[in-house]
Amino acid sequence: MTASSPQTLILVGRVAGGFGVRGEVRITTYTEDPLTLTKFKVLSRQDGSPALTLASARVAKDGVVARCAGIDTKEAADALRGLRLYVPRSALPEPEEDEFYLADLIGLTVRHVATNDLIGKIKSVQNFGADDLLEITPALGGQTWYLPFTRAAVPEVKIAEGLVLADPPALVGEPEGPVEDDDR
Repeated sequence: MTASSPQTLILVGRVAGGFGVRGEVRITTYTEDPLTLTKFKVLSRQDGSPALTLASARVAKDGVVARCAGIDTKEAADALRGLRLYVPRSALPEPEEDEFYLADLIGLTVRHVATNDLIGKIKSVQNFGADDLLEITPALGGQTWYLPFTRAAVPEVKIAEGLVLADPPALVGEPEGPVEDDDR
């Protein structure tokens, strides 16, 4: 089996640390049902290499407490704290209509919802603790920038068309709305 490329992996959880003294691992899950993690034989690292093999798991606050192959002490479990856990995109079910995985947004074209002007492409989806942000590579070159992934800033996502329609907020120093003459 070959390792999946980072573009085809989906983040499903993060090791929060050890639980108890027998090497159980607390995992914060990012799946709708925390026990979904037990359906995957191996959870991977971001580079696609094996990270954990779950032997059993039970639901706990914010995720699961799991027994993992090769992790037998609290110290070994604690050493994994912060480890991000991924599964191949192909191992996940297809999303329902009008739903998508955030990873499916990467590489999509971004156009302005009102003018249809090309804005750029989505380079990545980030979350620094508040809400999701789309990292945009500008069509005309230059520094990437972040667009809040909210209904107001991104009113429409068309995965099948490879398109995101956006209404980015004005940048600092840019006028908001039409400029009016003030001849008083």
